[in-house]
Amino acid sequence: MIAVATATDRRFSSHQRFVLGALLIIYAFSTIDRVILSIVQESVKNELGLTDFELGMLGGPAFIVLYTLGSLPIARLAEKRNRIAIVAAGAALWSAATTACGFAQGYMHLFWARLTVGLGEASCVPASQAILSDTFPPERRGAAFGIYGLAIPIGTVVASVVAGYIAANTNWRMAFWVLGIPGLLAALFLFLTVRDPRRQSSAGTAPNLIQAMKILSHKRTFWHMSAGGALIAVFSYPLGQFLPSFMIRNYGLDVASASYAFGFIFSVSVGVGTFFGGFLSERLTPHRPAAMTWLPAVGALLALPLYGLAFLQSSPMIGLLFLGLAPMLHMFWFACLYAVGQNVSPSNMRATASGVLLTIFNLVGYGIGPPLVGKLADVFAARQISAAGLTQEACAASPQLVACASASGEGLRLAMLCSLVFLAWAAAHFFLARRTYVDDCEG
Repeated sequence: MIAVATATDRRFSSHQRFVLGALLIIYAFSTIDRVILSIVQESVKNELGLTDFELGMLGGPAFIVLYTLGSLPIARLAEKRNRIAIVAAGAALWSAATTACGFAQGYMHLFWARLTVGLGEASCVPASQAILSDTFPPERRGAAFGIYGLAIPIGTVVASVVAGYIAANTNWRMAFWVLGIPGLLAALFLFLTVRDPRRQSSAGTAPNLIQAMKILSHKRTFWHMSAGGALIAVFSYPLGQFLPSFMIRNYGLDVASASYAFGFIFSVSVGVGTFFGGFLSERLTPHRPAAMTWLPAVGALLALPLYGLAFLQSSPMIGLLFLGLAPMLHMFWFACLYAVGQNVSPSNMRATASGVLLTIFNLVGYGIGPPLVGKLADVFAARQISAAGLTQEACAASPQLVACASASGEGLRLAMLCSLVFLAWAAAHFFLARRTYVDDCEG
């Protein structure tokens, strides 16, 4: 029998802490394997002669295609099979594919490896969230998901420091090897030490996918949160991929310094925002039941001008100050989005609901965000290059020319400023979700 905390007991049991910690480690490796590319992509771009759009394709569609195709079938499998085994097998696959990235000899080699990383990672979040939902009661899920979400800053800072150091002192390929292999050991650790908890369903067997979608179709809260998550992902995912490049091109940092700054921002700022999003939602919910829906909107709107000021700076000190503050507010969405998705779903289809949620916002976020920002950066840079009396061919041959480097930086700056519109759009959907949340909750 799984021990769960009561509404009056604010502490997690030792069993709950162990399950949460093990899943956090796996999710951290998932984050590491996503982030490595953004840390080393300037080196990859120069060696393989890639455009920002091609980098965006590697960071977005190349990852999301099999991730999207695999999420729902794997989530359905997780409703009936051993969820721990599913997560462990996926972790082993994506870790092996990350290691393979280091052997890539061209763009398509990297593309196929990234596809496989996406397929492996499709197993992680839906099954893990269902496991956590069967380990923690509804009133503690906001805090549990907030802690689980710390895997993002933890994984990011590990990838930033290790990959940044390796790329600066050896080469980008070694970064994939050093960070990919330990994930295989983490997968084995999870499989051997954690048991799949008993499902807390009292509603019988899991509905099939058509039945599940019919149930979700009546949950307006679920669809507004999905839309908000998708739109905020269109901003968040290219931010995570292109921010190190932005700091190199616009703040004048070298690869190592940019990766360390990126790691600091994500370890402290994103970590604080992710944790306090869950913490605040748990504290506010007893008095304001719909707090989990509107809290991400408030955070997004407060973060928007801070990001704008950061992107307009040329001084690294001032720019990094704003970049350190903005994610503390922006990341309120993480724990709230997942907790709401679980709370409005019947207990026997939570993995499916999570899979649908992930499919929507990852398909939109990864499918549109990085390629869009990359393409806009190329277009804006091309205009700058033309205004300087140069050609794109000349800059491709000599990217270190002052005018070419300036155009590349300005193009990315303008592209990231354009992406801010998605934060405001996401906030509108989060606010709309508050109207139906209480009525949609399953408990």
